[in-house]
Amino acid sequence: MADALPTPVRVTTYIALLRAVNVGGKNGVAMAALRRFFGDLGFADAQTLLQSGNVVFRGTTRSTSRLERLLEREAAARLGLETLFFVRSAAEWAAVIRDNPLPREAARDPGHFLVMPLKHAPGAAALRALRATITGREAVRAVGRQLYLVYPDGVGRSRLTIALIEKHLGTRGTGRNWNTVRKLAAMAARTGHD
Repeated sequence: MADALPTPVRVTTYIALLRAVNVGGKNGVAMAALRRFFGDLGFADAQTLLQSGNVVFRGTTRSTSRLERLLEREAAARLGLETLFFVRSAAEWAAVIRDNPLPREAARDPGHFLVMPLKHAPGAAALRALRATITGREAVRAVGRQLYLVYPDGVGRSRLTIALIEKHLGTRGTGRNWNTVRKLAAMAARTGHD
């Protein structure tokens, strides 16, 4: 009887977003240290974008929720960094762009158009409750575990804050503008799509 061939290990490209790092002197982490952190955990090809905690990396295929829990636990233990991680596979990130329900708004003003990955998909009633709080020109749409937000007058002046969003949706999130979303997709494509 011939020896069975080993099952090939499947490797996936992922995007991890850290919440609220290097903001106002809080939760500081150098991007070189963050890349080393991913390498020390056995992940490959870790690359960062900007100083706000955006990482593209490769690793064995597993659920993104398991990766989030692992990264949160290890960041606290190894870096002293208490923060949330939001992880999507490269294929999921490509869908974030493809499934954008507000493409004209994203094209017109990408700096004021945000995608907010969430821990859990919001329910319809929670989304309606959030929309009812909007007093300005902002717009909100949800597709799966992503929230798409238009801030035509700027994020800083808006009353549609992350705290308000999380309160109404009952889940946590972190936002990135459309320019960053597209740059991360391009980095993931160069790293090797899953």
